[in-house]
Amino acid sequence: MGADFSTRAHDALNNPQLRANFRRAMDGLMTKRAAQFEDQDNWNALRARGAAIKARALARLPDLLEEFEQKASANGIIVHWAETTEDANRMVLEILNSHGAKKVIKGKSMVSEEMHLNAHLEAHGIRAVESDLGEYIIQLAGEAPSHIVMPCIHKNKGEIAQLFTDNIDNQPYTEDVDALTAAARQVLRREFASADAGLSGANFLVAETGSLVLIENEGNGRLSTTLPPLHIAVAGIEKLVEKLDDVAPLLALLPRSATGQAITTYVNMISSPRKPGEKDGPRQVHLVLLDNGRSRVYADEQLRDTLRCIRCGACMNHCPVYSRVGGHTYGSVYPGPIGKILTPQLAGLDCAGDLPHASTLCNACVEVCPVQIPIADILVRLRTEAAEPSASTAVKGAGSGHSAVESAVWKGWQAMYANPAAYKIGTKALSVLGNLIPAAAPLLKQWTSVRTKPKFAGKTLHQLAREKGYDNE
Repeated sequence: MGADFSTRAHDALNNPQLRANFRRAMDGLMTKRAAQFEDQDNWNALRARGAAIKARALARLPDLLEEFEQKASANGIIVHWAETTEDANRMVLEILNSHGAKKVIKGKSMVSEEMHLNAHLEAHGIRAVESDLGEYIIQLAGEAPSHIVMPCIHKNKGEIAQLFTDNIDNQPYTEDVDALTAAARQVLRREFASADAGLSGANFLVAETGSLVLIENEGNGRLSTTLPPLHIAVAGIEKLVEKLDDVAPLLALLPRSATGQAITTYVNMISSPRKPGEKDGPRQVHLVLLDNGRSRVYADEQLRDTLRCIRCGACMNHCPVYSRVGGHTYGSVYPGPIGKILTPQLAGLDCAGDLPHASTLCNACVEVCPVQIPIADILVRLRTEAAEPSASTAVKGAGSGHSAVESAVWKGWQAMYANPAAYKIGTKALSVLGNLIPAAAPLLKQWTSVRTKPKFAGKTLHQLAREKGYDNE
């Protein structure tokens, strides 16, 4: 994951163009979302229903996964189970090789980003082309997504215009949005027509019908999943919902929370490959279900709530930290508040233990989450797991942030406040010696690097009270 969060954040905060890009985008998204949920009673009722749907699905997840596999297989979808991203990459590569595929056209998929699938395919001679406009832009830039819904939100029109001029043949520089979109469409239409296989993610998986649900605005997802002869979908095991009726309330929440739309332009339901007599659609559909630590998260009753996430990005749009430093600062596939709780659980606190601390605990993310994930509570839990020298198996890398010195300091603080005599001696000592401690002292330097060292009063409150004659009150 490279440098830690604080180092990357410092660089982002010193980039005025990046901050301006994010501020403009976040303000617009928050305004659009607020307009969709003006009726607070309706919002509260709808998000309670969404939370209940996801909680019910998670409560029955093992059974629903089996039910989904049975229904999907009966429909003609070939289901694969991948424990790790390495397994998932191997499975996708084997499927593509068995069909002689050399080029893949991709719809938007965060799980494929989690797998680093594009790089894996490229290393084995297969070209992957992103068809979502935002993903296409960052692919041209050689960057990772900065947002789970709007991958290139960190770029402005001028930056995108220059990127197109540098990477698309005979493309003149223009900041006209329609012209830029048309230029991308012209390139991508050729890619759709010549692709050997299409790859997508899935917003929801319906156990009752064995269906994949994909929502989008550009039509690229529909083209990626119907035009090539082979369709491969990749999804996390937490995408399950129990019934088809559960999809409608979630569709009423996701687009409005994500982009401020009442509904996306396209809602795709994929339940089978092309059937006899049908004129379009893939001849074969594969689904790779990825675990990658999700079962470990699922095993803990509190941490399981993380898996409710429907990937709307509302928590990012309202986060005072994310909106100032951007998604790349998190150094992981999933940025923002949901990334702060998901990434440390999937990758381990020993790899991403700084992320739970990249939060003010202001609760803005909790207030807007459409499925009521208690993000702040989970952040506190992960901070505790990192600091405790326990043999916990709930979180990978638990105890990796433990400091014997810090632990001793806190135990001393606890002992001082539990004993009146110790408290009296301690506060007296601080009033006399506290101001002599340099701000750069080892125990203080992390705190004082971004704060002014507190000035200790020369007299304690009890001393001042006695001098005023309030000793016996």
